[in-house]
Amino acid sequence: MIVVCQHCETRYSVADEKVKGNRFLARCTRCGNIFSAYRPVSVQQIEFLDFAGAKAAKRANIIAVSNQKGGVAKTSTTLNLGAALAATGHKVLLVDFDIQANLSLSLGVREGRSFYDVVQDREPSLDASVRPTRVPRLALLPSNKGMILLNKKYFHAENFEYMLIDRLQSITDQYDHILIDTPPSVDLFTLNALTAAGHVIIPCQCDFLSTHGVDQILRLIKMIRGKTNPWIQAQVLITMFDDASDASNMISQKIQGMYPTQTFVGRIPYDNKVKEAQIMGKPVMHYDPDSKAGQAYTQLAQEVRKRMPLAAVI
Repeated sequence: MIVVCQHCETRYSVADEKVKGNRFLARCTRCGNIFSAYRPVSVQQIEFLDFAGAKAAKRANIIAVSNQKGGVAKTSTTLNLGAALAATGHKVLLVDFDIQANLSLSLGVREGRSFYDVVQDREPSLDASVRPTRVPRLALLPSNKGMILLNKKYFHAENFEYMLIDRLQSITDQYDHILIDTPPSVDLFTLNALTAAGHVIIPCQCDFLSTHGVDQILRLIKMIRGKTNPWIQAQVLITMFDDASDASNMISQKIQGMYPTQTFVGRIPYDNKVKEAQIMGKPVMHYDPDSKAGQAYTQLAQEVRKRMPLAAVI
């Protein structure tokens, strides 16, 4: 079988008998990327609604939240920034584009039609699968177990990176902001989210290894800019910041020094209220409006509106 690194696109020939199971981990000897690989299946042809329109679609109000390192508050940022933007009177759609469905679970949604169901049933619009949440002006396109089949059926199909923007373009005018939660890997989901987004927020936890995750995603964004989405822009968000920690302050200063024009001024502090809010199925600002994280996400929403204005023409 042929295995392709999703980061540098190096191709490897792997003997079938050396692989057990349909899914396995592979490490690229060229770039060091560790990624999930699958036994080859019959790749299905994608039925686009409007491929030409998807390539040129407006992306100004679409924000992907992405980092190849896990545990950096991607899902928390998607949820709480979305809620903070909704609190300003804006209409917001959250897209759970991760097979783990943590964003859906954080809103108390355990069942629902996902993007996979829309594609599988050849629906002309996402409207039927988008559902309201308990947060005013905040809607959700959930994830479910079927999402993993997207990767198996369509990864490496011709123009597979445009699947999401092809469907989103029919509803972008209905929302002021669309936020996409992505997995910590380079697969169909991340590549589709980055192809669809006008902006990327890169959450970065204040530890040494997280800075390497930022460098990796920025290199991936550069590749996306040259291949499928020339308009994409990125901003780094410092998360889980502990102002009483010398290490946290050192890493924060390092990130700001490395990416001076690409780092948000506001930082998201470490706050146990975020985890408590997730258990209750609420954004932290609705669970505890006076919490440090709730106030930080409110300030972040204001900064996002300045840095990523809706009036931007893409």
